[in-house]
Amino acid sequence: MTKVSVIGAGAVGATTADVIAYREIADEVVLLDVKEGFAEGKALDIYQTTSLLGMKTRISGTTNDYSKTANSDVVVITSGIPRKPGMTREELIGTNANIVKTVTENVLKHSPNAIIVVVSNPMDTMTYLALKASGLPKNRIIGMGGLLDSARFKGYLGLALNQPTADIQGTVIGGHGDTTMIPLTRLATLNGVPVSSRLSADQLKEISDATMVGGATLTKLLGTSAWYAPGAAVGLLVESIVRDQKRVMPCCVFLDGEYGQKDICLGVPVTVGKNGWETIVDYNLNDEEKGLFAKSADAVRSMNAVLKESNII
Repeated sequence: MTKVSVIGAGAVGATTADVIAYREIADEVVLLDVKEGFAEGKALDIYQTTSLLGMKTRISGTTNDYSKTANSDVVVITSGIPRKPGMTREELIGTNANIVKTVTENVLKHSPNAIIVVVSNPMDTMTYLALKASGLPKNRIIGMGGLLDSARFKGYLGLALNQPTADIQGTVIGGHGDTTMIPLTRLATLNGVPVSSRLSADQLKEISDATMVGGATLTKLLGTSAWYAPGAAVGLLVESIVRDQKRVMPCCVFLDGEYGQKDICLGVPVTVGKNGWETIVDYNLNDEEKGLFAKSADAVRSMNAVLKESNII
C-alpha cells in the first residue's frame, strides 16, 4: 500500500491530490489543511469522482491532524500564502518559512521515512529550509520548481513550432524565480532535432523570456498563482518516486560541488526513484550557461540569508 500526503488543500494541493488519485499513483491520498473542514471538503469532492472515472485510490481530508498522515511514503508541502499580483517570491519568505518549518517537523513525527516534495514559494529557499530543519539525508528533500518551469518552456516552444509539446524536449535549470531560472535553449530539441534549426535566435530569446516570467504572467491573468500545471508537475514527480521510474527531471536539490556550487538547493537534472533523487546528471554547460547558473546561485543565496538573519535556521 502506497500512501501520499499533501499538506495544504488550496488550489495547487487539491489539484495535486486529484492528479495522484486520477492516475492511481498511490493507493491512498491524504489532504491536510489548517482551515476547518477545507481539506475534508476537497477530498470528498475528489472522492465523489471516483465512481465516474473508475479511480480506485482512497482519498480523505483532515484539519491539522498530522496523525492521519502517518506512514506516508511521500509528503508534498504546498502550504503557505499564495503569490499575489506584483509580489515577488522573495517577499513570501518571512511568512512561508515558519509555515514550512512547522509542517516539516510535524510530518516527520508521523512519517520519519517519507520523501518530502517542496512546492511552497520561494521554492529554492523553502527546499533548503526543509533540508536544514529536518536533518534528513539530502536525497529525501526535493523541490518541484524546475519541472514546472520546463513544462512552461516546452509549452512556449510548442506554440512557436506549432508542434505537440509531447514531441519537445526542453529543460530549465537554476532557481525557480523570474530572474534566476535558465531555459536551456541550446539543448532543446524536437524529436531529437535542435529547435535552433527551426527557430531564430530572436524567437528563442522571446521564448526564454516568456518562460522566465511564466508564473508572473499567470498570476497577473488569474489574480493568484497557477494550479493545473503545478499540480500535474507534482504528480509526475511523485509518480517517478512511487513507481521507481528513474526518470531524469529538473528538480531543486542540494548541491555539494556539482555544477560548481555548494551548500545550496538549486534546479538541476536528476534521476528520481524510490529513494528520492538519486543522481545528478551533468549537462556539460557552456561558459555562458555556467555564468548564468552562478548568477542564479548568488540570487538564491541572498534569499537563503534571510533564513539565517531571522534565526529560522
